[in-house]
Amino acid sequence: MQEQYRTVARTGVHETEVNRSRFLCALGPAATEEEAQEFIARVRKEHPTATHHCFAYVIGADASVQRASDDGEPGGTAGAPMLQMLMRREVRYTVAVVTRYYGGVKLGAGGLIRAYGGAVGEALDALGTRIRRRFRRVTVTVDHQRAGRLENELRAMGRAVGEVRYAEAVTIELGLPDAEVDAFRAWLADTTAGTAVLELGGEAYGDGPTE
Repeated sequence: MQEQYRTVARTGVHETEVNRSRFLCALGPAATEEEAQEFIARVRKEHPTATHHCFAYVIGADASVQRASDDGEPGGTAGAPMLQMLMRREVRYTVAVVTRYYGGVKLGAGGLIRAYGGAVGEALDALGTRIRRRFRRVTVTVDHQRAGRLENELRAMGRAVGEVRYAEAVTIELGLPDAEVDAFRAWLADTTAGTAVLELGGEAYGDGPTE
């Protein structure tokens, strides 16, 4: 698995104008191709009178799925530069749709490539991106007497604390970078006098900082 990847921070639309043509770039997160296609269909429905709806999307932390469409623009002048911009910015699990309203002035192949690629780049700048880092899911089981203080310490340390469940014992779910598991295990044993139990779960990606 990739250690981390970058994705769009939020769904949104950014508009640019080139020689009287309007270019509206809609960006959004997409976990699967199906989600990407649904996003594209929604944008088409919102702008039924637009001249073109060109799109590109990248799915997978390793960019295993890449698709693009020129939607009637000259071959290679729209979808490809949009996809290249997503790849250049190392953006994953993201779909981009550029809706064009033709303004009466032909842009030529070079102008179209710059306009479509630029629309995606400007939209990424406007909406921001977020790093998602690989982590290991872990579950800590501890007695009630120590649970409250332990949870407070974990949050104070900036740990990604998830669900906390109270039963006969207390279980606290959190995410840790793989490289920190051994050090955390030692810290936990020291903090709880060896009474806490640490169980390792699967791997996933969690949100890092917004850029």
